[in-house]
Amino acid sequence: MVALGESMVTFLPTRPGRLADVPSFERGIGGAESNVACVLARAGHSVRWVGRVGADGFGDHLVEAITAHGVDTSAVRRDPARPTGVYFRTADDRATDAHEVAYYRAGSAASAMTARNTDLAAARSGRVLHLSGITAALSGGCLDLMRELTAPRPGRPLVSFDVNHRPGLWRDHPEGPRVLLDLARRADLVFVGDDEARDAWGLRGAHAIRAALPEPDVLVVKDGKAGAVVFDRNTDAGRGRDTGGAETTANALRAQGRTPGSGGERGEAAAGAAVFVPALRVDVVAAVGAGDAFAAGFLSATLRGLPARDRLRHGHLTAAAALTVPGDLAEPPARGLADRLAALDDGAWETLRLGPGWTAADARAAEEVRTP
Repeated sequence: MVALGESMVTFLPTRPGRLADVPSFERGIGGAESNVACVLARAGHSVRWVGRVGADGFGDHLVEAITAHGVDTSAVRRDPARPTGVYFRTADDRATDAHEVAYYRAGSAASAMTARNTDLAAARSGRVLHLSGITAALSGGCLDLMRELTAPRPGRPLVSFDVNHRPGLWRDHPEGPRVLLDLARRADLVFVGDDEARDAWGLRGAHAIRAALPEPDVLVVKDGKAGAVVFDRNTDAGRGRDTGGAETTANALRAQGRTPGSGGERGEAAAGAAVFVPALRVDVVAAVGAGDAFAAGFLSATLRGLPARDRLRHGHLTAAAALTVPGDLAEPPARGLADRLAALDDGAWETLRLGPGWTAADARAAEEVRTP
């Protein structure tokens, strides 16, 4: 598994309050793709992160911290002329009006990534390549890199794409929504929030989004606290049989005479069976990083060949781990615990409630986190 994109040093306040009033911060790491890479590595997968950081102390910290999570950082390039990006945020939940984020990423080393200065062989070396729309917004060179990596070609890994629409990054580029839609259509597995699709493309509801994105074999539409739905052409809706998994998806495309990323016929009726799984009830500490964690949980289950329902449930469980800690990254639940919770019957799943510290639960404690 490979993830490519920008990672930044993040500064988390030591107490609540406005950025103007907070006297000190704790240093961490953040970045959509590196977050996914770290969570997958902690979940036991072999993961590589491909990126670009400055030849500075913050770059040293990022590489060392991501490596410490078990991620292969050997393909990370250092830029002697540009700094590593950083950002500061308040301790308040991102959903409130009081939340502030201050990014210092303009002209960063990551924004200088291109198809010429990136190790493309390393980026294509995994079973799955995970990308996000954030990278496309950083610069023209980054967008060209994204188009190169999502172009249909023989032997291309399964491309996972998280839309991650960030209006602020596209402020000076009104074509951003169209760019994101084009990139999503070239991917094999796409993650998008219902709210993102509404804001970027004017689409409402999972089926409208699927109609606008018929090409990806797998489409995951997230709807916040309500839950998530997956459309998967590898799921036999009639018999409830699911043949999911990274190799299955790529091999199914090749068996149809298509290379991964070539997309289906425009207007193709086979959107794939739709499977919905409600979100868990969670005692939220901070919403930062939950989307990345969901993608990591879903990808982990995909790499393991689990069925659609379980892939969504693992996404929700890994997101719950992120929601119950203050930082961008959280320790994912142990595989045994996650598998036990993912296997609950529908009634037990819908009454499950998770709070801070739940990922430390052992086999007996896993039963105790259930509440009526």
